[in-house]
Amino acid sequence: MGELPRRIADEAVLEEVMSRPDPALLADLAQVPGDLLVLGAAGKMGPTLCRLAKRADPARRVIAVARWSEAGLRERMESWGIECLAADLMDDAALAALPDAPNVVFMAAMKFGSTGNEALTWAMNVQLPARVAARWAASRIVFFSTGNVQPMWPVNGPAPDEDATPSPIGDYAASCLGRERAFQHAAATRGTRCFGIRLNYAIDLRYGVLHDVATKVLAGTPVPLAMGHANVIWQGDANAWTLRALARTDATCPILNVTGPETVSVRWLAEQFARRMDRTAEFTGTEAPTALLSNAARAFQAFGYPSVPLLTLVDWVADWVAGGGRALGKATKFEVRDGRF
Repeated sequence: MGELPRRIADEAVLEEVMSRPDPALLADLAQVPGDLLVLGAAGKMGPTLCRLAKRADPARRVIAVARWSEAGLRERMESWGIECLAADLMDDAALAALPDAPNVVFMAAMKFGSTGNEALTWAMNVQLPARVAARWAASRIVFFSTGNVQPMWPVNGPAPDEDATPSPIGDYAASCLGRERAFQHAAATRGTRCFGIRLNYAIDLRYGVLHDVATKVLAGTPVPLAMGHANVIWQGDANAWTLRALARTDATCPILNVTGPETVSVRWLAEQFARRMDRTAEFTGTEAPTALLSNAARAFQAFGYPSVPLLTLVDWVADWVAGGGRALGKATKFEVRDGRF
């Protein structure tokens, strides 16, 4: 992605940096010609994923599908050359009316608000993926899952890789495992080429674990330590790896953990931000002996290591938060241990 800037001055720079294609992405996308359809494209990651795909191959038709509730987002994405379609993906007629495409990225999901609305959570996270897999059965499909399907793991040992037996806590995590199973079933019964991205905490300066911790430190709010460790990855890398996975879709439906290489101490993060922002880090609770962690060694073998190091992310987020940069207002709730979102 070229030389990294020392700081990210504003959102225009942020979105430009996050959507810079590199040679590896260009090479992998060349193996999967044809239109790209992105379902659920208006979330935290979708806009820059679509822009990254368009910049990597300006001649490719990139079609973003969402309900477009955020003011101005559709117009901004259209200015990037992305075709935007409005649809309620839970409506069967709307789903059927969407265009065919040889390449599909499925990003629609329900997490926050799932507690108390469990029926819709399962419909969004399991029934909809099954219908998408049937609707685009002949396409390559890359879908998002979550590290929440993994068991809580001791922080003093190696994090679980993809061979660990899933042990989801709560309806959200269990329904995300159901999403994986829906695509695995489509691959096994129809030969649909699928690939799962089991993501553990993408970092955008406007939201994410680092933003959550930095915001608390700046405000003098105690940082919760019960979930005392986490894995994180730059959103630009997570998006690039997602698009590169299109070239690795297969009827075996491989699923990879996607996150950074470090097991990051939340206490250490808070102290790093306190030093950079001339604050004192305050804490509440103590670190549990387990945390929600992932070993992404197989993703590194497939895609290489993340392009933005952890300390660079810390520098960027500290500067952004201290400077009053815009927040999306979407807390990760990384500290939740009971699966209730």
